[in-house]
Amino acid sequence: MGFERLCGALQWYSKHARLFNIQQKVGVFLNTSLSSPSPPSVRVFQVSVAVRRGLCTSTRPIKDVILFEHDKTGFARLLALFSGGQFVFWTYLAHFAYTGLRDTGGAQEQTKQNAPTSTALAGMWSFEMNLGSNTWRYGFTLGCLTIGAGILALGALFCRRSVSQVFLHQGGRMVTVSTQSPLGVGRGRKITVPLSEVACYAHRQESPSFIPLKIKGHRFFFLLDKSGTVTNNRQFDLTVGAFRKFK
Repeated sequence: MGFERLCGALQWYSKHARLFNIQQKVGVFLNTSLSSPSPPSVRVFQVSVAVRRGLCTSTRPIKDVILFEHDKTGFARLLALFSGGQFVFWTYLAHFAYTGLRDTGGAQEQTKQNAPTSTALAGMWSFEMNLGSNTWRYGFTLGCLTIGAGILALGALFCRRSVSQVFLHQGGRMVTVSTQSPLGVGRGRKITVPLSEVACYAHRQESPSFIPLKIKGHRFFFLLDKSGTVTNNRQFDLTVGAFRKFK
């Protein structure tokens, strides 16, 4: 009986001692693996995953974000006032030229017949102008209308091409470009197009005063003033500020 009890005690002790050694070895292995640095391949994979997540977050926002904003309402109002005033002035001048100029050809011929012939040196530089003739009257009227309409068109074109806000919509697939307006921010023209149809032809750090933005289907560039605010530089460079070739 004593010998059997001694054998049973030895078996129980050896079993529990092996179990304790196994647990201790597992703990040491886990501590070593956690404290030791990751292999290069693992670190590269972790960095690539983090970069991909950052790119997805920048190019595919979870809500609508403003990439660029610049309020030039005061300048747009002054430009509209100047352009409208110039158009009214040149239109009035054209009306005066068309209705006020009279043909003085007959009076000049009669004056020439009554006046003595002059051989002075000043006669070499003298010339006759009949501002009331059809050529001068129509030409002067058309010229005044052209100047007035040209100033008004340039003012309107600048307002329609000067950007006040750029929105990147949820998901990063659509972009809205809002232009300046004398009525205030958000009252101008709004153009919503896919991101693939928007291209920037100069980097925002290389352009001295304006960032040229090209939208497919529109003839002229849209101008982003450098004095405006880019809310997220990285997100802007990866989306709207990137150069693309249109098909």
